[in-house]
Amino acid sequence: MERTLRILELLSRAPDGLPVGGVAATLDMPASAAHRMLGELQSLGYVRQSRAQGDYALTLRLAAMGAAWMGRAGLCDIAQPVLDSLAAQSGELVRLSVAEGDRLTWIAVAQGAVNGLRYDPASEQGETVNLAHSASGRAWLSALPEEVALARAAGQGLASPEGAAPGSALRIEDLARILRDSRAQGHATACDSFLAGMAAVAVPVVTESGTVGALSIAGPSSRMTPARMRALAPALAAAAGRLAELAAGSAWLRGQA
Repeated sequence: MERTLRILELLSRAPDGLPVGGVAATLDMPASAAHRMLGELQSLGYVRQSRAQGDYALTLRLAAMGAAWMGRAGLCDIAQPVLDSLAAQSGELVRLSVAEGDRLTWIAVAQGAVNGLRYDPASEQGETVNLAHSASGRAWLSALPEEVALARAAGQGLASPEGAAPGSALRIEDLARILRDSRAQGHATACDSFLAGMAAVAVPVVTESGTVGALSIAGPSSRMTPARMRALAPALAAAAGRLAELAAGSAWLRGQA
């Protein structure tokens, strides 16, 4: 089962598909095992082949299941109007991430930049948030007890993500300082540490029962200067507060605190 899920996760990052050999090499498994599991997934309708001996790619079945679940959980219905309003106000990308156990996942987005440079990471939707290097991860961690926050970040790893600026790697003591600063100022920031040329400011989404996620505004670092991020922080915090009030409308969100 673990191998099957790893195949699905790998194919979710390769919309054009991958050959059996590529799947096997990436996941360090025998080609015969990869071929057998891909065949089973194909028979169940989760994977397709464009032609005989061709690459394997996901069908829409998983995406449809995820969209149906999100709709029934009420997450996007609750969040989208708030995200759209903040995106229009800021003129930048706004994203909501939600917590589940030790992980934080991006689930909803609104783009406020209509021209010029803009940050538009469509491929990151549904991905696990890098806790140590992203503004969203830092905001979420800053709302947790320090020992818990550092343990979760260390468990995920402190290595720089692919695409970050050189020199972005962190030691645990560096992250502890960043989280203390974030708590003191009421918001977290990241510049070039998650992706070179991009900066973001984020705040935790805190309900009466606990912290359920984070809300961020991101854009090119040429526009998202430290001064501009400070200026956007009050509107960001107000939107996060609104989301926290609306979280009562989602049984799933209430259960994540």
